[in-house]
Amino acid sequence: MRIGVGSGNPVKREATERAVGGTDGFGDGAVVEACPVPSGVSEQPRGTDETRRGAVNRAEAVVAATPDGDAASYDLGVGIEGGVATYDSDGDDGDLFLVMWAAVTDGDRIGLGTGPSLVLPGSIASRVRGGEELGPVMDDVLGENDVAKKQGAAGALTGGRVDRTDALRTAVAGALGPFVTDHY
Repeated sequence: MRIGVGSGNPVKREATERAVGGTDGFGDGAVVEACPVPSGVSEQPRGTDETRRGAVNRAEAVVAATPDGDAASYDLGVGIEGGVATYDSDGDDGDLFLVMWAAVTDGDRIGLGTGPSLVLPGSIASRVRGGEELGPVMDDVLGENDVAKKQGAAGALTGGRVDRTDALRTAVAGALGPFVTDHY
């Protein structure tokens, strides 16, 4: 089975490998490859709807992609998108959370899953609300480069108890549900 992940970010590919590797029905025969595609949403998705839409767009674009010129290059497309959202009905007045969505499709069916939602500290949330993207804000706060390709905000905000790869693996595992069980 050939699985394409709609991103060039190695963390998203590894999260998918972890989710697929422990899943009955895929096992060691699955090959997971990066297939960078556009999300079709803003660089900093805001709200659960836009974040979910970015994941779905990526998954569908992967299945439609033919990087090797083959008619059916990927058996499954995986889209993973991180964003920020409030869960308060008043919108911007509530806490701002890091959210993550995953989508998996074979071109006919689609599965959706989420990772953990983590409240952003006030100083970080105010910068993101002011228009900055979370990744560069985290780079600045931590004094590092490419935090999103390492521990991610999830790792920093949990003291390493949950890193970005593990958080995204949970989202992908949830999205794989329709493809690994008969419950859907």
